[in-house]
Amino acid sequence: MIAFSGREALRRITFRCYSRAALVDSPCSSSSLLHFIQLCIDDQSLRLTRQSHARVLIDGFAGNPYLGTKLMSAYAACKSLRDSKLVFDSFEDKNVYLWNTLINGCAKSNAYEFAFELFDKMCLGNVVPDDYTLATLSKVASECGDLAAGKVVHAKSVRIGFLWDVVVANSLMSMYYKCGELNEAKKLFNEMPDRNIASWNVLVTGYSSLNDDNKGKEVWEVVQNMQNVGLKPDAFTISSLLPLCIRGTDKCDHGRELHGYIMRNELEFLPYADVHLGCCLIDMYAKNNKVDAGRRVFKRMKSKNVYAWTAMINGYVIVGDSEEAFSLFREMTVLFDVKPNEISLVSILPACVTNAGLSAVREIHSFAIRKKIDHAVSLSNALIDAYCKSGGLLSARIIFDDSSFKDAVSWSSMISGYGLNGKGEEAVLLYNEMLQLGIKPDMITVVAVLAACGRSGLVNEGLNIYSSAINDYGIEPTVEICACVVDILGRSNQLDCALQFIDNMHVEAGPSVWGALVNASVMHGNHEMRDLAYSFLVRMEPGNPSNYVSLSNIYASSRKWDVVAGVRKMMHEKGLRKEPGCSWIVTNGSTNCFYVADKVHAASHSIYEMLDSLMGVMKGIVCYADNENKI
Repeated sequence: MIAFSGREALRRITFRCYSRAALVDSPCSSSSLLHFIQLCIDDQSLRLTRQSHARVLIDGFAGNPYLGTKLMSAYAACKSLRDSKLVFDSFEDKNVYLWNTLINGCAKSNAYEFAFELFDKMCLGNVVPDDYTLATLSKVASECGDLAAGKVVHAKSVRIGFLWDVVVANSLMSMYYKCGELNEAKKLFNEMPDRNIASWNVLVTGYSSLNDDNKGKEVWEVVQNMQNVGLKPDAFTISSLLPLCIRGTDKCDHGRELHGYIMRNELEFLPYADVHLGCCLIDMYAKNNKVDAGRRVFKRMKSKNVYAWTAMINGYVIVGDSEEAFSLFREMTVLFDVKPNEISLVSILPACVTNAGLSAVREIHSFAIRKKIDHAVSLSNALIDAYCKSGGLLSARIIFDDSSFKDAVSWSSMISGYGLNGKGEEAVLLYNEMLQLGIKPDMITVVAVLAACGRSGLVNEGLNIYSSAINDYGIEPTVEICACVVDILGRSNQLDCALQFIDNMHVEAGPSVWGALVNASVMHGNHEMRDLAYSFLVRMEPGNPSNYVSLSNIYASSRKWDVVAGVRKMMHEKGLRKEPGCSWIVTNGSTNCFYVADKVHAASHSIYEMLDSLMGVMKGIVCYADNENKI
């Protein structure tokens, strides 16, 4: 038997009583109807909303604008914009509140174009928009990235005198920075006669959203200026700043300072701030490879909802601790009975790939189907990627074909999956199908299909795709794309062409480009090209131990022990140490991990005996094949 909280039990009793009352002839008061419709909004029940609507009509309140706006809000909450429009059309004299309610319903239903059509009709009907109308339409313009529409709202705000309303101005600022016009947002900010903490937060968020170190420095100046005028950063300010505090000792120190500010000002005790700030701190610490600090934040949190658990699970996935991520996922679902949402499942899927394999991916997929969240685009894409990396290519294709909506990530994931599994021809076919549907490729899709061509030896196909992407679709030849072309040419032993391509590149060759040339040179035994590529690679990544280890192994295979000793000495002097390689296998539901030269496993003696036996068999097969060739 399921036990409900007192508030939930009361709500359910009220619903049952109202459902019975809706079937009898006794009239309800307008205040009772308003209360019941609010319950419909809270529960998002379309059936009860329609019952309430019928009751409004029966009791003679069809012309009541307050009940009308409430009904429209209820239908919008139930994602039934058509019914909301029917209520709106039933009023001959439409006031600004009715217009606002329908426009807001359009915004919630992502019917952005219809929202602006209503705005035009509203203005033509001599109904003057108010601050709520303009703020809502500013948000709509920002959501759909329509800068021109946002400027129309801005102009209308100026004409009717609402530009200096703080809420409208803040919404317009937000619209400008989301449309990539941060300078316009800053200009509007500077012109505002009155600013509140939300005004400063919009500017902070605008600067924080840019992947630009120079702009990142300016955001701290904005925070300093905010404090100079007597406003203290609130929880929203801090949550906007924490994503800037990753990847670097100095930036992590800034994150610690913000954490200290949260503690000193007790921001985590504010309503809803505990979970939001906690999640931001966990993410910041994990991305700085300090997941233990994030775990301490998690333990201190008083309200651990699904978002808090998901943030902590994702933190362990970020640092590569898949086992702990799984342990926490089981703890969340089994011990604390917290139901995962689609974000939780997206977060745990990479751990399935690296730790538990195909069976775990299928379990997550089955759970999503049972909970009816398997059609979410982000989860479908994550499942496609996980199945491809776990060897379940057929399952990935079924999900891809069944998806009602495919974004660029969907196509890229499936194309990349074919490439990972050595099916380059299928990858090229799918890429061409995408183009035939009129979908323009992006950089990630082009990288995926070029990588597939490289692995499958489809040289001409790969070069043609590269040429078409650059010339026909205007794709910028990024370092990643160029590295794929070098890989295609290198694998086909066209090393001179690969080097010539590098010389003619319009972008500076990065480690991925020289790494591709190194691999191809080693594959085809071109020592001169290998040494040239390695010299550039080591110069560009002097702190990457993998480069030195690979170089050492190559010279060791050639028995140049003096050079090997020199490379090892160089690594020691630089303080470089490479983590040993690791592989794993799942048997009987248990994951067994093995490192290079590992003898920790309980069955290691038997494993090495079997390996020696297999090596003997393999050598015998090779010798037999050589003798056959001689004959």
